[in-house]
Amino acid sequence: LMRIMTNMEPNNRTYTVTEFLITGLDDVQHPKLVGAAILFVLFLILIGSITNICVIAFNKPLHTPMYFFICSLAVVDIVYTSGISVTMLNVLLGEERRVPYAPCMIQCFLFHLGSTMEPFAIALMAYDRLIAISYPLRYQTILTNTNVCLLIMATWAVGCIFASLWTGIVNNLPFCGSNKLPYSFCEYAALVRAACVNPTFYFNVASTVATTILWVNLALIIFSYMKIVYEVMQMSSSKDRRKTFNTCVSHMIVVACFFIPKVLLILVTRVGLVLTLSHRNGLIIGSTLGPSLVNPLVYCLKTKEIRGRLKNIFKRSEINPNM
Repeated sequence: LMRIMTNMEPNNRTYTVTEFLITGLDDVQHPKLVGAAILFVLFLILIGSITNICVIAFNKPLHTPMYFFICSLAVVDIVYTSGISVTMLNVLLGEERRVPYAPCMIQCFLFHLGSTMEPFAIALMAYDRLIAISYPLRYQTILTNTNVCLLIMATWAVGCIFASLWTGIVNNLPFCGSNKLPYSFCEYAALVRAACVNPTFYFNVASTVATTILWVNLALIIFSYMKIVYEVMQMSSSKDRRKTFNTCVSHMIVVACFFIPKVLLILVTRVGLVLTLSHRNGLIIGSTLGPSLVNPLVYCLKTKEIRGRLKNIFKRSEINPNM
C-alpha cells in the first residue's frame, strides 16, 4: 500500500510544514454569531454527556449493560465534538486560523476516532436491546459486566486502529509549500487535499473503508430491530408490546439522528451531485454536532431511570424555606 502511495506522489519539491491555515470558514458572514452558536451547542453536549456519565457512575443500580453502553456513547460524543470544536471556535471567535502541526494531527485522530466509534457504539446498544427482548431469561448470562467491558474495549480498539491509520497516512504525505486547509478543521480529506499527491487514490481508500463501517453497523442494527419486531409481534398482550417498544424509542431516535444524515450524504454523492466546500463543511459540522447534542438529551429525558435519578438530585439540592 505504501509503495503504491509513493509511486503516485509527483516529483515536486516538498517542504516541512509546521502549521496549517484553516480557510474553510472564511465565507461565514457572521463568524461571531456562528461561533457563539457552536460554543453553546458544545456546552450542551458536554453538560448532557457528563451528566449521564456521572448519574450512571454514582448509582450502582444503573450499573447494567444498557447504561454502560450509554456511558460509552457519551464518551464518544465528548471526544468527537471537543476535538473539532476547538479549532472552529479559535477561528470564529478568536480569529486565529493557524493550527500547529502536532495539534492538527491530534485533532485528525480524535475526529476519525469519534466518527468510527459512533456507529459501533450505537450498534452495541441495538445488540443490548436485541438480547433483552429476544432472550430475556439469558440476558444476565449473555451480557455480563465482563462481556460488556470486553465489547466496549474491542470497539474502542477498532476505532483507535482506524483513526491511527488515517492519521498515519496523512502524517507521511509530502507537502509542497501550501499549508491551507479549505475545511473547518483538521481531518483526513482536508490534509490529503493540501498534500502534493493525487487525492483520488486516498479518497477512494478512505471512502470504501468508511462506507463499509457505516453500512455494516447499520445492517446489524436493522437486523436487530427486525428480530425485535418479530419478538414483539409474538406477544399476546398489547400492553406488553407497547411497553417493550417504548424501551427502544430512545435508541431509535439516536439511530435516526446519526445514520439518516450520513446515508443521505452518501446517496447525494453517489447520484453525482457536487457539493461546494461551504456546503460540505456545513454538512460535516451539522452531522457531527447534531447527533452528539441529541444523544444526551434523549437519554436524559426518555430514560426513566436516569430521569428519576436527576429528579432526586434536584430535590435534594432544593433549599428548605423553613430553615
